[in-house]
Amino acid sequence: MTDVLQSPGADPAPADNAAHLLIVDDDRRIRELLRRYLLAEGYRVTTAGSAAEATTAMRNISFDLIVLDVMMPGEDGFSFATRVRGDAGAIAQVPILMLTAKTEFEERVLGFEIGVDDYLGKPFEPRELSLRIASILRRAKPPEESGIPAQVQFGAFAFDLERGELRENGEIVRITEREREMLRLLAANAGTTVSREALSGTGGAGNERTIDVQVNRLRRKIEPDPANPLYLQTARGAGYRLLVDR
Repeated sequence: MTDVLQSPGADPAPADNAAHLLIVDDDRRIRELLRRYLLAEGYRVTTAGSAAEATTAMRNISFDLIVLDVMMPGEDGFSFATRVRGDAGAIAQVPILMLTAKTEFEERVLGFEIGVDDYLGKPFEPRELSLRIASILRRAKPPEESGIPAQVQFGAFAFDLERGELRENGEIVRITEREREMLRLLAANAGTTVSREALSGTGGAGNERTIDVQVNRLRRKIEPDPANPLYLQTARGAGYRLLVDR
């Protein structure tokens, strides 16, 4: 990773409405490099050297995104991400960007299966990390295009595009930021095929195979029989489309 430490001095003061990031990495130097760089990018930043420290921080602070290392002593990043996604509260919805030296396809798939929103292999350029963070945070914003419905209904499910909320018979269904982004795009183009390239977004979250993994994970949440989908259908060789009632 490029050395981004600046000359000593006071940290820049982020805006009151700046996104608050939690950096979880057992390497003190990397934590400090990322902290200084992301502060300079305008974010609020808290760091943790372990999953246990991160857990304590999340009990006291609401974060907008977690930057998470995989290889840590004690509880590793995969286990921590699984625990976050299984939480009964708002913590489960916090986007996760995973940092790791593991770049094999199987490792990326495992991360996406757990519910990680994006994946960046080490070594990396801080600028790429910043762009990916901005992309993930942008996905959580409501759509601004005209003519997009406020809500779509399919079977027992309703998806609110502005809030990014998925409900089944009125009860909230937990989805990741990547799943929320895909649902927004599919719902905004209901009945129309959306390409895999469009569904992958701008954050470099994966190729066609990883998009298929993410779609299958979403199907397990919205389909009575994920193997025979009624709503999130495959357009062979083209992409996916969401069939809605209204």
